[in-house]
Amino acid sequence: MASAIFLVDLKGKPLIARDYRGDIPLSAIDRFMPLLQEREDEEGTSLPVMTENGVTYLHLREKDVYLVALTRKNTNAMTLLQFLHHLSQVFTEYFKTLEEESIRDNFVIIYELLDEMMDYGIPQITEPKILKEYITQESHMLEITPRPPMAVTNAVSWRSEGITYRKNEVFLDVVESINMMVNANGNVLSSEIQGAVKMKVYLSGMPELRLGLNDKVMFESTGRSAKGKAVEMEDIRFHQCVRLSKFETDRTISFIPPDGEFELMTYRLNTQIKPLIWCESVVESHRGRVEYMVKAKAQFKHRSTANNVEIIVPVPDDADSPKFKSTIGSVKYAPERSAFVWKIKQFQGGKEALLRAHFGLPSIRDDDPERRPPISVKFEIPYFTTSGIQVRYLKIVEKSGYQALPWVRYITKNGDYQIRMPEPLKSGGSRLPPI
Repeated sequence: MASAIFLVDLKGKPLIARDYRGDIPLSAIDRFMPLLQEREDEEGTSLPVMTENGVTYLHLREKDVYLVALTRKNTNAMTLLQFLHHLSQVFTEYFKTLEEESIRDNFVIIYELLDEMMDYGIPQITEPKILKEYITQESHMLEITPRPPMAVTNAVSWRSEGITYRKNEVFLDVVESINMMVNANGNVLSSEIQGAVKMKVYLSGMPELRLGLNDKVMFESTGRSAKGKAVEMEDIRFHQCVRLSKFETDRTISFIPPDGEFELMTYRLNTQIKPLIWCESVVESHRGRVEYMVKAKAQFKHRSTANNVEIIVPVPDDADSPKFKSTIGSVKYAPERSAFVWKIKQFQGGKEALLRAHFGLPSIRDDDPERRPPISVKFEIPYFTTSGIQVRYLKIVEKSGYQALPWVRYITKNGDYQIRMPEPLKSGGSRLPPI
């Protein structure tokens, strides 16, 4: 429950203020920026939740604007942070970009949105498509007072009635991001899978959808055996359209979807997995130069292919005169990132690739040990999931009885995927072959 919502600039000056409960003076926002700077100095990073003198400040930054919620209550912090995130999405839908200039140009519509999206500090309607039906920007459309759409007073507040499509289709993407830290010897220090089920829905009427996954808990609770691999998902978070009571009873994901694009659910698997793309590196440091050899290996099935692979290898800040030679792809020096980037358009499973790099160094350098940031890897593997999650069925039921086409796609990509580099070898003569 929020007491007030503020939009402030980078100096902490309020651009918009909406007081919902009157239990906090509006001057309390003057302490937000000093408090944020104090926390950054102490912690080295900005904290999304801060408290002083009984007032809790929750904030979200978008470009040159802070969205800030103030409360005195013992409120669920995640609810308010999620509301600020939805607020940012709604403003972006209306103004295309959320920044100080767009706020100054649209303060009337922003006050209207703040009144509709929150009542007495309690979040209400947060779906941009529903809000756009009766809060319009064009002045000529405001001459006739529009009636609130049925969705606002309906139990299904995220979908309007009367939607029609000539072709009824549903597109479902299962997207898994791999977060991983690997040491220089190839041992996995930490790994997890962050998954999301994203949908694009183009269906007429008010359809009921039922989604079935190879959920291990569901198979165990019903006493059935899975034909293939069953997956145990953790930290599941659903879109508001999902009937939670139905899911808790029999693990069925049943819902009336919003129209268009939305994220149905997210999940996490804290499981030990091997690196999908492994990079072995050797670094030789000499007087006046440094040499690298990087061997990349695609450690997934031969029938799969990783697209748009980028291997970002850090180099000393003062490196110059780059020379590269690779068996596949292209290499480019990025001095602004103090790294070189090895790009491989398509990297087939089971294949290996080799890269050699040579850089000049200033003849006079500090002898302190070099900082060694890790190698970062970016990739995207279509038609592949690391966890083994599968869509068992996607049923679409609508009272008119039309036939709809469901399309399902799987994608695995990098998240925070890093491989540590070994200590540089120091020797008189180079043991790496010349470029």
